[in-house]
Amino acid sequence: MGFLDYYKQFEGMPEEEVNARLREQAAERRRKALAVVDPIDLSATTWPEYPHPAVVNAITYTARRGLHRYLDRSAGELRSELAHRHGVPEERVVVGDGAAQLLSSAAYTLMDDHHDELVTPWPSYGLYPVMAHRARAHAVPVPGYGVDAVLSAVNDQTRLVALCSPNDPTGELVSAAELRRLLQALPERVVVLLDEALADFADEQPLDAALPLLEDFPRLLCFRSFSKAWGLAGLRVGYALGGPGSEPLLEQLAPELGVNELAQAGALEALRSTEHLVARRVERVRGERARLLLELRSREQVVATPSQTNFVWLEATGIDGAELVRRLDRAGVRVAGGGPLGDAKRLRVSIHDGAATDRFLRALDGALA
Repeated sequence: MGFLDYYKQFEGMPEEEVNARLREQAAERRRKALAVVDPIDLSATTWPEYPHPAVVNAITYTARRGLHRYLDRSAGELRSELAHRHGVPEERVVVGDGAAQLLSSAAYTLMDDHHDELVTPWPSYGLYPVMAHRARAHAVPVPGYGVDAVLSAVNDQTRLVALCSPNDPTGELVSAAELRRLLQALPERVVVLLDEALADFADEQPLDAALPLLEDFPRLLCFRSFSKAWGLAGLRVGYALGGPGSEPLLEQLAPELGVNELAQAGALEALRSTEHLVARRVERVRGERARLLLELRSREQVVATPSQTNFVWLEATGIDGAELVRRLDRAGVRVAGGGPLGDAKRLRVSIHDGAATDRFLRALDGALA
């Protein structure tokens, strides 16, 4: 229908009839719009909301004033802020292109023999076996999680232990006391890479509970990320903390040409301006996590692991994990299948807010039925 044809249809009609017809057409459009429900993505471990305007403004300002030249390769201002927050000397902080880059650099730096082994509980973060192979060494995924599982696999070839705590995808946490027990039991040659990218969401212990161990165990390195609770995954910023004597090693982990200036600006502004927002975000996740786990336990067919992260790890009795993922997807809810994550029977479901939890539970009930 052309522009003129649209108006010709109203010729000769009383004004009341025209208005009634227009209202009816508007109501029909509204009904159709409301009938369309966009899929919801609960498959990722990153935060789904847009970054705070202050972070975007800081990045924009940095881009306008400095893209034509090299600025701070050492990320000095960001390192100083992080060192102050964690109570460690600036020389014992290194900033990298995400925690993943720093973890990979650690494996490449510390594993220099094809007989070397990296031990990690399994299932866990899929990067760990990859970074061992890229370092021309061997990965030893150990079924189960925790200190005893790790110690059972340690031998004369073990060079690294990669420990994700809280763990992706199972949500489990190694406490500071258990971590101390691990460090005391390991041979001196073994370095522990503690990946705390998801530690903000844990409520079983304080965020920095493991950091005092750096003073007693030089073989411990702690890795953090701005990609999860801070909601800045696209910036690719992470950092590592070490104990006394770790300075030369940490220097080797840094990207050769430094971290992108825009990423530095965004992360620094996030630390200074959005900490209160992150705290509220974390509390929201913790509350929804408790509610979701309680709901899942009320369904006899579902088995869910207690979680200290922003997701839950679950399976449904009698339904293959991939099939359950397909059923949920048909209901417009996307989750991560457990096959690529280490257990094909399970799936990983991220936690956002109350509406997302409700929608997932409705889709799950439909899939189970």
